[in-house]
Amino acid sequence: MKYISTRGQVEPKGFIDTVLMGLADDGGLMVPEHIPVIAPETLNEWKSLSYVDLFLTIFSYYTNDEIPAEDLKDLATRSYANFRHPEVTPVTKIDESLYIMELFHGPTFAFKDVALQFMGEFYSYVSKKQNEIIHILGATSGDTGAAAIQGVRGKEGIKICILHPHEKVSRVQELQMTTVDDQNVLNLSVKGNFDDCQKIIKELFGDLNFKKEYHLRAINSINFLRILAQTVYYFYAYLHIDQGQHQLKKINFSVPSGNFGNIFSGFLAQKMGLPINKLIIATNENNILERFVQTGEYKPGDFRSTHSPSMDIQVASNFERYLYYFVGEDATKVSEYMNVLKSEGQIMMTGEDLAKVQSDFAAYGASNQECLDTILKYKGNHDYLLDPHTACGITAYEKYQGDDEICITLATAHPAKFDEAIILCEIEQEFPDEIKALFSQPQHQEVVEHDTAEIVRQLEAFYTLA
Repeated sequence: MKYISTRGQVEPKGFIDTVLMGLADDGGLMVPEHIPVIAPETLNEWKSLSYVDLFLTIFSYYTNDEIPAEDLKDLATRSYANFRHPEVTPVTKIDESLYIMELFHGPTFAFKDVALQFMGEFYSYVSKKQNEIIHILGATSGDTGAAAIQGVRGKEGIKICILHPHEKVSRVQELQMTTVDDQNVLNLSVKGNFDDCQKIIKELFGDLNFKKEYHLRAINSINFLRILAQTVYYFYAYLHIDQGQHQLKKINFSVPSGNFGNIFSGFLAQKMGLPINKLIIATNENNILERFVQTGEYKPGDFRSTHSPSMDIQVASNFERYLYYFVGEDATKVSEYMNVLKSEGQIMMTGEDLAKVQSDFAAYGASNQECLDTILKYKGNHDYLLDPHTACGITAYEKYQGDDEICITLATAHPAKFDEAIILCEIEQEFPDEIKALFSQPQHQEVVEHDTAEIVRQLEAFYTLA
């Protein structure tokens, strides 16, 4: 398996080199040269696999044995050993048409743990094997940062800097990042929104001299490793619902989506042969993805702060990966589209092109009030407390569910991470002990202007610190 850029200007790379590159050197995103397709009978055999064994089986199609099998097994086992549920991503049945896959049983109570605990182990392994310092640089709308920091804090040979939008993440998200007092962690609170933070990250990774000098590595979902690790739980969920009862029903997934990474992981699983009927993109009032699917217009709009801040994103970084497959894996066409987006600020799909988009996805953007109404409804009817992002996913499921279908909605975070929304519903929740403890700890962060030069100064001081 080799990996290439969506823009076609990078020589094919192996698995480890692809992960270390992160953002492709030509500004594109790395994708596999071909996607392996799993036969139905093979899928059926996977039903008996544990989560770790399923992870190793899927990864075996992509890693070229660049990591010896025993080493890879050790990395995966360590990654999921500290999850609070033995199944890692358990599936809960709500009623005959709805299942919720709980992705919040990792150390930071969010779905990002599923990929980033492994990525932390991977980077530590490569640092030791190659005797190379690794500097991880990323932006977060709240959950990625906490999960990435947790994955690499205190690890020798690794430093991590996370940019988050100042006062635009939840209180718990902020505390999970900024109460970490390890010397290899730097938190920069940027006066701006997530898109501002992400733009700086892409700019710095696009500076190939800076990237090489400081051994920059990516943890955002621009890195293909994030996408691949998330693909595993789509297979796991599909294989672990009560399929004996639902043999004649079609299976949908409703996915809270901001940066298009999580939904693209489902798209990849579908292309690998997982028989997903509908991929439903759930967004909030920052609804660029809903507008794209419904009208063909991909155009960043005005930023809005919502009750689901991890999806407060207008520029979806992984959209380019979907575009690559949309145009038939034609890197020249992808480059043309991205140039149009850069120069004109939008991409427009019409006619047959729009019909193709709508055959790939459904989409719905839940309003703030719909989000709160859904939290109240499911607490009242099912005694199940949703976090606000999952509530957007459930709202989208309700809009698109057919009579002959069941839906697996991804629960992307524990509600304790977003108590601001839960309080508005006049619901009192009990915080897990790990989250309670955060409120009494001192914080460690630098508040900075939305200024690339200032952030570079902070990074250079951090990287050169012994």
